[in-house]
Amino acid sequence: MRCIVFIFFFSISSFLTAQEFTQASSENDYFLAESYYRQGEYEKATQVYKGLYEKSPFNTTYLSRLLSCYQETNQFLIAENLLKDRIQKNATQTYLYVFLGYNFEKQQLQEIANSNYEKALNSLDINASYAGIIGNLFKEYSLLDNAILAYEKAMENNENTNYNFQIAQIYGEKGEFQKMFESYINLVDKNESYLNLIQRYASRYITDDAENETNILFRKTLLRKAVSNPKYEWNVLLSWLFAQQKEYGKALVQEKALYQRSQSSDLTTIFDLGKLAFENKEYEPAKNCFVFVDENASLQEEKIDANLYLIKISVVTKNPETETLFQKLFTQFGKGAQTIELQVEYADYLTFSKNEPEKATAILEEAITYSKSKFDEARIKLKLGDVLVFRGQFNKALIYFSQIQTQLKGSELAQEASFKVAQTSYFKGDFDWAKAQLKVLKGSTTQLIANDAVDLFLKITDNEPVDSIPSGLKQLARSELLSYQNKNNEALEEISKLFSSKEILANGLIPGEVIYDDVLYLQAKILIKQERYLEAIESLEKIIVADNQGFLTDDIYYLMAETYNLNLNNVEKAKEYYQKIIFEHPSSIYLVDARKKFRKLRGDSIN
Repeated sequence: MRCIVFIFFFSISSFLTAQEFTQASSENDYFLAESYYRQGEYEKATQVYKGLYEKSPFNTTYLSRLLSCYQETNQFLIAENLLKDRIQKNATQTYLYVFLGYNFEKQQLQEIANSNYEKALNSLDINASYAGIIGNLFKEYSLLDNAILAYEKAMENNENTNYNFQIAQIYGEKGEFQKMFESYINLVDKNESYLNLIQRYASRYITDDAENETNILFRKTLLRKAVSNPKYEWNVLLSWLFAQQKEYGKALVQEKALYQRSQSSDLTTIFDLGKLAFENKEYEPAKNCFVFVDENASLQEEKIDANLYLIKISVVTKNPETETLFQKLFTQFGKGAQTIELQVEYADYLTFSKNEPEKATAILEEAITYSKSKFDEARIKLKLGDVLVFRGQFNKALIYFSQIQTQLKGSELAQEASFKVAQTSYFKGDFDWAKAQLKVLKGSTTQLIANDAVDLFLKITDNEPVDSIPSGLKQLARSELLSYQNKNNEALEEISKLFSSKEILANGLIPGEVIYDDVLYLQAKILIKQERYLEAIESLEKIIVADNQGFLTDDIYYLMAETYNLNLNNVEKAKEYYQKIIFEHPSSIYLVDARKKFRKLRGDSIN
């Protein structure tokens, strides 16, 4: 009996081993054939593909490559006979007519080719099961109109099939964007589960410019569909489109309609929209989002989160009632684990807006006693470090930052702490240690931290002293520290020394040098903080005169445009500098915003 069992298992094992060997052999042969094919060695590829096809005659990949090899070596008759033989043996495999038609097209026999294409297409009226293969083959051969016809015929003959996604992609390749969007929307109309997929693919054609041609087409297509066939999903897509275009107020209108229609208590989408608007410094629509969340939330934690952002908006917009608002929130929600982020925000406000770092330190030290996780504790320590740097207590600040680096390795908070270490080292004049930290952070998974790390690393490497000859970098770092500490007059005095004191630089700052631009740019930003706008403009103009093609040029033009627009009410000058970004810096990150603001100042109707 044992012998029989052994023989049985041995036989099964041998069979499986032989099967695995055959499969591995086929894979190796395929890779070899592909290698020959891609190198243009079609005769060698033909022999290998022929063997693969004979073993797997229903594998269309092997057949397609074998036919291509015959065609590349002008063996059209062999390819034709192979296909005709297959059709004769099994006439139901109508996708073979596409192969046959293309074989004639390669010989410039277009009429015969078209006849075979028609046979493939007409077969779908009888049996639509090969529609996917036929449509895909037409697409592979760049016969895009025929591919669309194949997919459309299949959907006409079987209402359960949905090839709108494939059709939309083909229209995208053809550059027929209206038809592409119509097909994407029809796909969602048939099956709502495709909504996220459509957003992902449509985003390839949508920009943040509402006047972009494809944006307009998408909006009009959606609105037409919403009128002819009202549906929840069209509001979702309109909201998404407006958010892409940074029209957050319009997006909120759609989201409110969705919220009321769904009769749901889920406010996540509106909260996320508010965050997006806040991050893009669109404070009015952001405020409207958070007010809506606060008014409609049933959970206290949702109300706390909404009010956290409302108080952030109050701080950044310099609302004179900010202190009162903080106290109202602490009265309403108390001080405890749930309001740690609110306490951290209050400490930041006390330090950087009110110049009360000692009071902020006490607030944070109390907040630590409420923390229930190492992440909450890290957020508090990170802000404590900031406050200590503000107070000039660098070593104590570095201890807090280093603790976060060690305790939360690899986390976003740890990366932020690493940047704080680098920044603090830079302020202290320890440029080597700052660079060591920044080298690691340049590959940070958090884009904002990575960008800040690159900017600071380049500032140091471009301006650091050579052969112990002073470059002014130490004074620039000190000026930035003083500005960080809100000691703006002292910062400006330090900058002034760079231009006048020969003890620091023998010839003073020289126009055209990188540090010259960096120093003047910092000076301008400090002057703007002090509301000395015309003096700030003078500093920025000096950079442009020295080098109007520098890496800061678009930043400078945008800052000048914003200053003229928002602070000096000089519309013509604002338009001039917005226009410089539009025409001279078309790849600038400020382009869309500059174009929108230029059009508004010109009096265009912004829909």
